[in-house]
Amino acid sequence: MHPTTTPSAEARPFPLEPAPIHVPDEVLADLRRRLELTRLPDDAGNDDWRYGVSAAYLRELVDYWRDGYDWRAAEAAINAYEHYRVEIEGVPVHFMRRPGAGPAPTPLILTHGWPWTFWHWSKVVDPLADPGAYGGDPAEAFDVIVPSFPGFGFSTPLPGHLGMNFWKVADLWHTLMTDTLGYERYGAAGCDVGAMVTGQLGHKYADELHAIHIGSGQKLTLFNGDRGWDLSGGKPIPDGLPADVHAQVVAWERRFAVHLAAHVLAPSTLAHGLSDSPAGMLAWILERWANWSDNGGDVETVFTKDDLLTHAMIFWVTNSIGTSIRTYANNNRYPWTPSHERQPVVEAPTGITFVGYENPPGVSTDQRVRHFLDGDRAGWYNLVNPNAHDRGGHFIPWEIPGEWVDDLRRTFRGRR
Repeated sequence: MHPTTTPSAEARPFPLEPAPIHVPDEVLADLRRRLELTRLPDDAGNDDWRYGVSAAYLRELVDYWRDGYDWRAAEAAINAYEHYRVEIEGVPVHFMRRPGAGPAPTPLILTHGWPWTFWHWSKVVDPLADPGAYGGDPAEAFDVIVPSFPGFGFSTPLPGHLGMNFWKVADLWHTLMTDTLGYERYGAAGCDVGAMVTGQLGHKYADELHAIHIGSGQKLTLFNGDRGWDLSGGKPIPDGLPADVHAQVVAWERRFAVHLAAHVLAPSTLAHGLSDSPAGMLAWILERWANWSDNGGDVETVFTKDDLLTHAMIFWVTNSIGTSIRTYANNNRYPWTPSHERQPVVEAPTGITFVGYENPPGVSTDQRVRHFLDGDRAGWYNLVNPNAHDRGGHFIPWEIPGEWVDDLRRTFRGRR
């Protein structure tokens, strides 16, 4: 539940009727039956997760999912916020909203990536919407809109929209914020592929944005080309690297290579298994939550069992794992092209939050901003507020919510 709020100077009427989340009992009963029939493979010699998710830990999670986890409690916590469903150009869009509490809250749309859900933003929603309740300035309040990426969670199904990708989502978001919700100008923030959606908003719709804040500064051409599934672009690891840097390069590529290749090259093949087996689906996304978060080797220092299963449930009960992973293939199949030739490509004022667990090999946190500025990606952005933090992994607003909120506020300060 959110804390006592600071009243707004003027309540803005909202144009939609709330639609709380409710998963039918029969969906939960079907899940329980499937969990009871879980058959795990022989997984000898994998206690260290060298071969992927350990069957021993997965069994522990599956047993808790079946006998200890309470979806209805999680659903109630989710429904403490407002939820809405709309169709935009025939695409179903679910979003969560936390109304801003302040004299003139700025509209802000937050976009997640994969294997995120909208709920990964839950730790920052209240401080952003009601800074006065957290010791901040009510004048910096945001009216927070948190959609589920089309094809993820409750923004489903997508049977007639087979080519959904990040730049098409940006068009939907702009329509949502302006035509549907009636905001003349707004702000945007995102991480993972959500940062690319946000970057595209800052490219195509800069005049209608106050600013953007992202969790990475990729080029919008990241997925273009014949080898969009290959992090290295087909290049070998350079010779002569110091041993520690070489090891970091190998670890970096191991962290991300598997899912990129599978999602871009054969998303449907993978989805057939993951949509049928809750344990299989959990294993696939659990490996990313474990390997991408800054957890010191224990994923439960970042995500409790209940956290892990709540995020997994959002994928499972909507049967959205297949359309979520196909987004990668569509990013490559329908390549990004510019809407204009002006420079920088992303004209909206841009803040970035960098985290230590994702420092490039051989780059320390105190070097991170300079390393970015000296590279070939910084020129894509109208950069106004880059920040680097020692702590934190890929799920930035979940892992270091306070730092994310502070960084984002600085990006928008004086730009509303």
